[in-house]
Amino acid sequence: MKWKILPAWSAAALLPATIIVLAGGCVQPDRLAVFEQYPDADNYPQARSMELPQQLQPQLPDQPAMEMPDDGFLRISVEQAVILALRHNRDLQVQQYNPVIAGTFARIERGIYDPELFGELYYSEEQATETARSTGTQFSVESTDAGGIAGIRQQLPTGTGIEATIEQERSVSNRAPEQQDARVGLTVTQALLRGFGPAANLVDIRQAELETAASVYELRGFTEALLAETEIAYWNYVLAKQEITIFERSLAIAQQQLDDIKQRIEVGTLPSIESAAAKTEVARREQALISARSMLEERRLRLLRLLGPGFTEREDLLINATSDPDIPAQPVSDLADRLQLAVQSRADLQEATLRLRQNRLETIFTRNGLLPKLDLFITLGKTGFANTFADSFKEMEGSTYDLTAGVRLSHYLGNRAAEARHLAARASRSQALAAVRNLEELIAFDVRLAVNDVERSRRQISASRITRELQEQTLSAEKQRFDVGASTALLVAQAQRDYLASQIIEVEAVINYRIAMVRLYLAEGSLLERRGIRLDPVEAAQILTRRSP
Repeated sequence: MKWKILPAWSAAALLPATIIVLAGGCVQPDRLAVFEQYPDADNYPQARSMELPQQLQPQLPDQPAMEMPDDGFLRISVEQAVILALRHNRDLQVQQYNPVIAGTFARIERGIYDPELFGELYYSEEQATETARSTGTQFSVESTDAGGIAGIRQQLPTGTGIEATIEQERSVSNRAPEQQDARVGLTVTQALLRGFGPAANLVDIRQAELETAASVYELRGFTEALLAETEIAYWNYVLAKQEITIFERSLAIAQQQLDDIKQRIEVGTLPSIESAAAKTEVARREQALISARSMLEERRLRLLRLLGPGFTEREDLLINATSDPDIPAQPVSDLADRLQLAVQSRADLQEATLRLRQNRLETIFTRNGLLPKLDLFITLGKTGFANTFADSFKEMEGSTYDLTAGVRLSHYLGNRAAEARHLAARASRSQALAAVRNLEELIAFDVRLAVNDVERSRRQISASRITRELQEQTLSAEKQRFDVGASTALLVAQAQRDYLASQIIEVEAVINYRIAMVRLYLAEGSLLERRGIRLDPVEAAQILTRRSP
């Protein structure tokens, strides 16, 4: 131990300072006011933007770049809508940062095993009075000590700690000649029970890597959901556009029918009461057209929001959807293959499986925590003594050395905290396993429901077409009977409403089949690949956990 003579004022202040420090042990530091003060975020410099890794950006098929139209009409196909959404959608851009953040935790955990350089320099003075035991006389003692230590230490995944040091100390005293001490030392500590081996020590790293992979699968699932939402929004917009065309045409027909009835009433071939049904039908068509136009505007805004901020800023931008919804409707005859594909491709199932592996690693770590702490340590040093700095290192070639070896044991009686953590880890693993099995059943259920919806929509296309053709014949026959006086304007209006409804149902059937196919691809986890878009979670996770973006 080294002593230093303090000035009188420092000695006087030492006692009160010691009392304050000891009293501080009874205070909870996290309750102090200083920990409740937060810096003003406005005083911090603006954060720099980060370029995301290429592996986290969807690899899109080649499509010509789209420019903002000058005439106010956005002519866009469903493929172009999808690509614009994947390139510019703000929600997707926000989600792309989650794997980057998760990847940093894996590198943080790996940093535990980075070698650490350390060093220390010190200087002390001592001035005291001592009493000689042999004579009983007092004499003054003056001494100065100075020295330094430098070294490197590292932890290994095997539970081994290695530390190598080099020291030098100079002692000058009026009681002894100057002495220079030099020493090199090596200390090895090996965990024998708790903390032994890579299986327990690499758990945090493996869990962080799995978390990164899970976040990339989560990003893939979000990307698929965005793609599906964009396609569905596109086809809903097409449906609203076609419905308006039908309503406008039907309104024109209803208005023509009303004008014809008015002419017949004027010439006396029809009673005036016949105009009421025709006027009602015109008002009904106008009401339906207003609702359809409002729905079109809502779907236009939703689609522009998905395409990105550059399009939402153009509130007056009109959309001209160029893709034709009509495609050959094929029956689904490979349900078993689609169920197998869903098990292999669904991003949420892959993410849940990775969470299960994380929980399994946690049980390995907590089981190791049940063991006592038993460490073997060995310290070996070589020391040289001399009167000068250089000679002290030369003298290390002599026979002087020091060796210390032993074991260190510690264990909590009862060890309730470790047992509770292990029990919680086992329960979490069982819960995760049950969640994976439940998710597998839900995925199979989703695929079956999607296939059923596709089949329903496919059959509705032909059935609605036949219904529309029959309703058209019924309307024509009712008009012919009205022309010869065998029917009324009310019956003609009813036939027109039925024909209008059949037209809407036929258009809806075609669009619903398109949407049902999108939802089927989403349920089986193949939507990205079917659209020629690539996002490899495994490759992206490996890059994020081992390389800085």
